[in-house]
Amino acid sequence: MGKTTAAAKNRYNEKAYDRINLTVPKGEKDKIKAHAEKHDGGSVNGFIQRAIRETMERDAEKE
Repeated sequence: MGKTTAAAKNRYNEKAYDRINLTVPKGEKDKIKAHAEKHDGGSVNGFIQRAIRETMERDAEKE
């Protein structure tokens, strides 16, 4: 991938997505990745998004 292509993708990502940095204790990353491989096609990002969405839905039902 050339510099121009990377720069264009970075500009698009900057416009289209918000970033959230997540810090976990040592060893948790491997556990999360293993769980994501079993349940979310190996996508840690997809797993985290699903976990957040499901938790928000459950919390909304309680309100």
